Amino acid sequence: MSKDGLKQSWNDDPRVGELTAWLVQEGILGRPHIEILEAYCQKLVALGVPLMRAHVTMNALHPVYGAVGCDWLNSDGPAQHEYEHSVQTPDAWAISPFFHMLSNGLSVYRERMCDTNGPSRFPLLNEMKVMGATDYFAAALAFGDWVEGTPISREDGKEGALMSWMSHAQDGFSDRDISLIRATFPALCLALKSGSNRKMAEDLLGVYLGRDAGQRVLSGEIQRGSSQWIDAVICYFDFQDFTITSQKIEGEVLLAMLNDYLGIVVARIEDNGGNVLKFMGDGLLAIFDRQQLSDAAERALRTTETLEQELADRSQTRMESGLPTLGYTMAIHAGPVLYGNMGGNERLDFTVIGPEVNLAARISGMHRSLSQRIIISAAVASDVDATTFGLVSVGRYMLRSVDQPQELFTIFRD
Repeated sequence: MSKDGLKQSWNDDPRVGELTAWLVQEGILGRPHIEILEAYCQKLVALGVPLMRAHVTMNALHPVYGAVGCDWLNSDGPAQHEYEHSVQTPDAWAISPFFHMLSNGLSVYRERMCDTNGPSRFPLLNEMKVMGATDYFAAALAFGDWVEGTPISREDGKEGALMSWMSHAQDGFSDRDISLIRATFPALCLALKSGSNRKMAEDLLGVYLGRDAGQRVLSGEIQRGSSQWIDAVICYFDFQDFTITSQKIEGEVLLAMLNDYLGIVVARIEDNGGNVLKFMGDGLLAIFDRQQLSDAAERALRTTETLEQELADRSQTRMESGLPTLGYTMAIHAGPVLYGNMGGNERLDFTVIGPEVNLAARISGMHRSLSQRIIISAAVASDVDATTFGLVSVGRYMLRSVDQPQELFTIFRD
C-alpha cells in the first residue's frame, strides 16, 4: 500500500480519531505507562483488532535501569520489566526484532508467521508462534530528529519507543488493523512519554535528593526558603580513617569501595523508613521523621544493629578478596529541625538545618576521644527501652558551641 493510500485509510477510519482523542487525554493526565498500555490494548480489542500480545520498551533515565518495558497478554493482562544498564549487548537483545530494527534504521517491521511454515530467524517469534501467534508487527519512534535508514545504537543516547503487536487470528492482522495501529502509534508514544517523564522525574529526584525530599520537591516545594519544622531522628554516618586510606589506593578503587559500603548503608536506612538527605565526602546525613514514624528512634537503632553485622561481613569478604576495607562511625540524635530548600537562586539543596543538626555533628566529633563507634544522645536514649538495645552511658560532656552538658550513650553487647 502506498503512503498516500495508507493516509487515506486513516482518514476514513473513525476509530483513529476516537483512539487518538483518548490517548491525548491520557497523556494530559499523565497516567502511568503500564495503565495506558493495558487500556490501549483493551480498546484495540474492543475496536475489532485481533490482538494477542503487545510489548513496549522505552528509555529510562535511571542509574540502574537503561530501559523499562511493558507486556500485555490477552490472557494475563499487563506486566512491567526493567532492563539494567549493560556494557555489552545482552544476548537476548542481540537476537530480537527490535535490535534488528535499530541496527538497520527501520521504523517498522512485520513478519506474518501464518504465511510460512519455516522458522523465523528471531527466537521470540518462534516461541510466540507455538503459543498461537500468527502475525507480528513492530514500530519505532525516535523522540527527536532521525532519518529512517540511519542505524541507532545505545551509544547514540537517542530517546524513543519501540513497540510490537502480535495477532492470534488465523489470517493475522488485516490492512485496516495495521493502519489503525500505525495511525495511533505517535499519539500512544506521546501519552506513554508523558507518564514516563513523570516516573523519570520521581526516580531521579528520589535518587539525588532522597525519597521523601524528592516527593516534596515534585509536589511543589521548590522555592528557595520553603521549609517546615519537623521532629526527627538525625543520623551522621562516617567512615573511619578515610583520608589516610584514600592516599594509599587509586581513585577508581576508592570510589568502588565507597559505593560497595554505601550501597548497604543506604539500603538499610531506607528499609527502616529513613531518608538519606546528602552524601558528605566520606559519609552521609539521614533522618527518620518522627511525624511519620512513631518509633523513629527504635528504627534508627535497629539500623545500627543491622549495619554492624552486614558491614562486618562485607569487610571480611573484601579482605578475603584482597580489597581495601573501611571502618565506620554513627552518631544519632533527635530534635526539631528545619526541613526545606536552601542555597542560591539556581542551585538549591533540600536538607535539614538548625541547632539540633549542629549538635548531632558535635556528637559525631566525639568518636575518637570516646573510642566508641556508635554514639547516641540522651534525646534518643530516652525514647527507647535502653535494655533492649544495650544502651549504656559513657558520661556527660561539654561540646563545642553547646551551652549545656550532654549525656552520651553507646551500645554494649556481650
